[in-house]
Amino acid sequence: MTKKYLLEIANYSNWTDSAVIKWLEQISDEQWEKEIASSFNSIAKTAIHLVSAKKIWIDFWKNVANPVFLSARFTGTKSELIEIWKKTMDDYQDLIANYPEANYSQIISFKVRGKEWKMEFAQTVLHHNNHATYHRGQLVTMLRQVGFTGFSNTDLATYFVTGSVG
Repeated sequence: MTKKYLLEIANYSNWTDSAVIKWLEQISDEQWEKEIASSFNSIAKTAIHLVSAKKIWIDFWKNVANPVFLSARFTGTKSELIEIWKKTMDDYQDLIANYPEANYSQIISFKVRGKEWKMEFAQTVLHHNNHATYHRGQLVTMLRQVGFTGFSNTDLATYFVTGSVG
């Protein structure tokens, strides 16, 4: 695993998150909160989970003592979540850019639902990005269900070929 590869993964993740944020900024509060059958029962809860996961991985990577999943305490608005999301995207980019390549095989210990897990740093970055892709896909389906159609292409090939959402 190389720094160039992990930076591309991080850049793609943030690029796609930026597109999703643009979509979410276009929907109404009613669409944001509407109950929909999925892993999380609204667009709001799915977006909160995405941001929560990104934030907590940064905490795991920084070895923050007793990190708290954002969704356990977030009660803010869509705009407030988007601001947190944008800050988290910057933090993620900075962390990946500055993480020593020599430490990519470093073991990261973290707890999920009370169970301790251990994975190499590079594996956790790939996991985080795969997890985010899964939930962004759910958001697309949920947004369609509330009548949103203003999607842009966030496919990995589009990112590599054009570097822009189109």
